[in-house]
Amino acid sequence: MRLARSLLILLAMFFVRPAAADMVAEPVTWTLNGTQFKGVLVYDDASHDKRPGLVMVPNWSGVNDIAIAKAKRVAGRDYVILLADVYGEHIRPTNAAQAQAAVKPLYADRNLMRARIGKAFAQLKAQAGHAPIDLSRLAAIGFCFGGAVVLDLARSGSDVKAVVSFHGDLSTDDPALAKNIKARVLAINGADDTATMPGVPEFTREMRQDPADWQFVEIGHAVHCFTETEATATTGNCRYDPKAAARSYRMMHDWLKESFEARTEGAQNEP
Repeated sequence: MRLARSLLILLAMFFVRPAAADMVAEPVTWTLNGTQFKGVLVYDDASHDKRPGLVMVPNWSGVNDIAIAKAKRVAGRDYVILLADVYGEHIRPTNAAQAQAAVKPLYADRNLMRARIGKAFAQLKAQAGHAPIDLSRLAAIGFCFGGAVVLDLARSGSDVKAVVSFHGDLSTDDPALAKNIKARVLAINGADDTATMPGVPEFTREMRQDPADWQFVEIGHAVHCFTETEATATTGNCRYDPKAAARSYRMMHDWLKESFEARTEGAQNEP
């Protein structure tokens, strides 16, 4: 009888699980120079433990359901993410022509781009009042056009700890800005990406001025859009590559971990 009761208790402990918390995805609005922006704060509220905060800039399609789903996957239990709007709340491209029109003024005025991502980064910090963000561990990640945006956040001299660009545009309006970089910069591009790889020599030459740590990685046989699950084409330069995506996310996690745990200047290196 005692054995049977013990077995029942063990079975109950095995099968009864606490209900999993839903991922929070709540709107966050802010205004800059008369333009209102609407991003989305994403995190798992199953735990109140503080975790790193990331500002995430999606591809040129901007803030939409696909980008929110991607932010949820990246955030998991590891990060609080502010999915950043850099267009303005009324600009939500639904096709390539609209997306091209949305990015055009930002590429034409990189100061405007830097101001908008700087404001979004400030909004991430401001969310620490009610979201479990560790303000000592803040970073930025971006995809395609978003990669260009977060690289410009680093070039602005922001105090962000790290920046990770996935298949991003590597161009800049002023290579000398690299001297301002404080963040550890990781750029990951497909070796066969005909859109971004021509800019690699200029980018690496620029980054040699970067006083912080930086790394540029080429993933063999990958083309553009390799993390974008919606890029289902089997030919062309914009294709999802699950192996390249998984590899790049592992590199991101490692890079962020290193950046957040970086020792103070003068500390001894490990053998």
